[in-house]
Amino acid sequence: MAGRSPRVQNRIHRLGMWVLSLLGRQEWLDRPSYRLEHVLAFMFNALGGARDRVTNVLHGVWLGHPLHPALASLATGSIGTTVALDVLSALPGRPAAEVRDVSRFARHALAMGFAANMGAAVTGATDWQHTHEQARRVGLVHGVLNTLAMVLYGWSWWARRRGRHLRGIAASAVGYGITMASSYLGGALVFDAGLGMDQSGKRLQLPDWTPVLRLEELAEGRPQRVQLNGAGLVLYRSGQQVTAVGEYCPHLAAPMADGWIDRGRIVCPWHGSRFDVESGEVLRGPAVAPLPCYQVRLVDGMVELRGGKRNPVGQGVAQ
Repeated sequence: MAGRSPRVQNRIHRLGMWVLSLLGRQEWLDRPSYRLEHVLAFMFNALGGARDRVTNVLHGVWLGHPLHPALASLATGSIGTTVALDVLSALPGRPAAEVRDVSRFARHALAMGFAANMGAAVTGATDWQHTHEQARRVGLVHGVLNTLAMVLYGWSWWARRRGRHLRGIAASAVGYGITMASSYLGGALVFDAGLGMDQSGKRLQLPDWTPVLRLEELAEGRPQRVQLNGAGLVLYRSGQQVTAVGEYCPHLAAPMADGWIDRGRIVCPWHGSRFDVESGEVLRGPAVAPLPCYQVRLVDGMVELRGGKRNPVGQGVAQ
């Protein structure tokens, strides 16, 4: 029995990898995905000056990490509670009053799960629009499955209110199964594609000032990548001011050597995330983690750097 368990686990793992590979190769999904992206872009642009504030909230900039996983966890937990209460209400020998109470609690948990699912759908779509290729295709299927499950949850809630409890129980059970399958795809987007993870790469840890290059070697307005103590850095020069940041954007590891500084904000070249030039704080998403920034000084025309603060939960993942 002990020998069979690893084989079963390996088969499940291979099946999951096969499904992800299959979905990632479906290029026919690109057309509907780009059309959906254009619809989302139109809707956000229609917000005018409030666009950045709204998208920052949906991305989770204010939270310091993506908002979507938190809402998805709340939705899954609430629906899981509903399913558990449904099973409890179906056990034989329960008093009628207890069954009614359990059914009422199940309906309330279902309503909370439905509301959280709606929030997860909106935040997930906001994050998804910046994905590419295989991750975009897998994410589209992930979203379609979650939408289907959400429809079933809404139908289940309505059926329960009308007294059709068996239909409601069946609908939420099927929806929960779909949610579990979709959650696997969502996990793959995080752990395989790095979506939602801090991808800013290895951080410089130097307690002492260290010379890097002479100021005249750093071209005005042209970012320059340098290597120091095993960490990649990007230097920006504006007159006598020099800014040193991490090599990659925390969002999806865009090379910040291709970025630029606009009105005191460092701009990501891929998706337009903006960071404060002094602190690296996110000013505009889709990035939610800060850009590593380092202390800089000029000594006799030499640019010197000193390492920044250590991330309290570890290094970025990009290498």
